[in-house]
Amino acid sequence: MGKDYYAILGVGKDASNEELKKAYRKLALKWHPDRNKDNTEAADKKFKDISEAYEALSDKDKRHIYDQYGEEGLKGGAPPGGGGFPGGGFPGGGGTTFSFSSGGPGSGGFGGFNPSNPEDIFAQLFGGGLSGMGGRGQGAQFMDVDNGMGGMGGMGGMGGFGHGGGHGNNISARRPQEVTRPLACTLEELYNGCTKKLKVTRRTRSAAGNITPSEKVLQVNVKPGWKAGTKIRFNKEGDNMGHGAQDIVFVVEEKPHSVFKRDGDDLKVDVTLTLDEALCGFKKPLQLLSGKSIFVSNSNSVVQPGQTSRMLNYGMPISKHPGKHGALIITYNVKFPTTLSLSQKEKIREALAE
Repeated sequence: MGKDYYAILGVGKDASNEELKKAYRKLALKWHPDRNKDNTEAADKKFKDISEAYEALSDKDKRHIYDQYGEEGLKGGAPPGGGGFPGGGFPGGGGTTFSFSSGGPGSGGFGGFNPSNPEDIFAQLFGGGLSGMGGRGQGAQFMDVDNGMGGMGGMGGMGGFGHGGGHGNNISARRPQEVTRPLACTLEELYNGCTKKLKVTRRTRSAAGNITPSEKVLQVNVKPGWKAGTKIRFNKEGDNMGHGAQDIVFVVEEKPHSVFKRDGDDLKVDVTLTLDEALCGFKKPLQLLSGKSIFVSNSNSVVQPGQTSRMLNYGMPISKHPGKHGALIITYNVKFPTTLSLSQKEKIREALAE
């Protein structure tokens, strides 16, 4: 009786690639030997089984063969009631012949499926190792040079830099997945532009299998007007564990602002008025993201609660059109008094009756 890959991952036989990836990531983190120092032998076996199951099921051809013939058939043994497999094929599958390409770890040649090194699979799905866990799980890490480690964290492992996973390809033979990492920027930084320096600690595996860490500072020049989701790619600056160096991709994330809210190229801001300001007029200072201050005023009309006004060219810079800006959209909130004296009510009635 061969291994039940679906049971190992705790998924159903109709599980999607995303469900397989999610199950693998959860179980691989739980059973990684570096996290089970008191039970290394058992954890190592579980970790290998989890990696083997994921590698087989995340490849559509291997999964098809496994579903028909089980582990023995996948690894080159004869299917029930059948003979050998000339040329590495699997007859009896509705006229379809499946074969594995020769060469490369995990391809198995014509002899069937030979599982890859589980650490290679782990590194490709998590972009590195178990950050901060010690031992073989030391993955690449990132540091904001100007601000220390604040918010940057590790590249791999627990809450780190990982991205990618199986999409029906041979995991060990395909080019390494790119590594993505959020690049948090304040609204002021996205308005004015800035330079961010990030120290990268990457791992390189030699032909002899030795892993060597090295450091490099990457510089990101944030342009005025960049939006959340903007990607900055550094080719081949990530880990190189023997299958080619990973690309590092930073993705801009916008930090919440205490005053302004961005809407595309426009900026939105709330201005609170007292009732007398809404009725009689006002002039209020407003500091912009550039550091300059302007005055927001009205003296010609009554301002209604929720009323808005637009100030053109006071919004965010438009990165594709240097020198141009979006609009500043002001929403007025009117603060009503909670109580009025009898005298105040009479005076208001008199004023409004005129």
